[in-house]
Amino acid sequence: PRVIKQNRGSSGEGIWIVKLKSGAYCSSYGEASCEDSDVLELMEANDNHSEEHTVAEFIEFCVNGRTAKSGDWSSKGAGKYLEGGKAAGGQLVDQRFCPRIVEGELRYNLVCDTLVGIIHKKPKEGGISAVGGTGSVYTYYGPEEAKFASLTKNFLEVDLPKIMPALGLKDEPIPLWWTTDFILSSPEGTPTEQEKWIVGEFNCSCVGISKCLAAYCKDDSPNASVDNISQQDMQEAMRYGKLMGEKALAILTAAK
Repeated sequence: PRVIKQNRGSSGEGIWIVKLKSGAYCSSYGEASCEDSDVLELMEANDNHSEEHTVAEFIEFCVNGRTAKSGDWSSKGAGKYLEGGKAAGGQLVDQRFCPRIVEGELRYNLVCDTLVGIIHKKPKEGGISAVGGTGSVYTYYGPEEAKFASLTKNFLEVDLPKIMPALGLKDEPIPLWWTTDFILSSPEGTPTEQEKWIVGEFNCSCVGISKCLAAYCKDDSPNASVDNISQQDMQEAMRYGKLMGEKALAILTAAK
């Protein structure tokens, strides 16, 4: 199974978990290719809905959207993920599917190089996506949570300095407000200190502040506002904002 995701958008739209309906997978990656007529089982991350399409129909939807060749789609999205080319963000990412996503993923919230919180996001039973609004369960931890100490130490001290250079951005500062989503890929029973976590994605545009989710207008809370945020959560959100300002000032000062 693979994950095919568009390079733009948010809330899981255009992110597809792709499986062969026949289940006839290769013994090793790249050993064989799908035929246009092979049927795929697809689940979209924005709402965990499922569809079945041939390989040809899926490719047509990704490239040209709803056409006579793409068949009928129940997705809320329009497809056309490559529209506008690379300059407009028209790209697709093909990545490994990690089955332990059903246990949840860890979102690390950072202000530049400072970890400010960890969120465990567990999908609704039977779902794969933990996007907000899909029935997923969020559990919040502080940046020094002991159960994730090994992952945190390796990420902040070993991996973080390598990220911007690896992206060809070694002279650019780390984003001011961004997140990293980790999915556990080790077999069950692996000792904590030996666990391998895979980054599902980095987010550095349109990143929300989870402490302000109470102000998020949804179908069941159409009149939500900033007044619905608890005093405790507001204080934490303001702490994030103050830290962002301090980090931004430091970046601007260093650039003079």
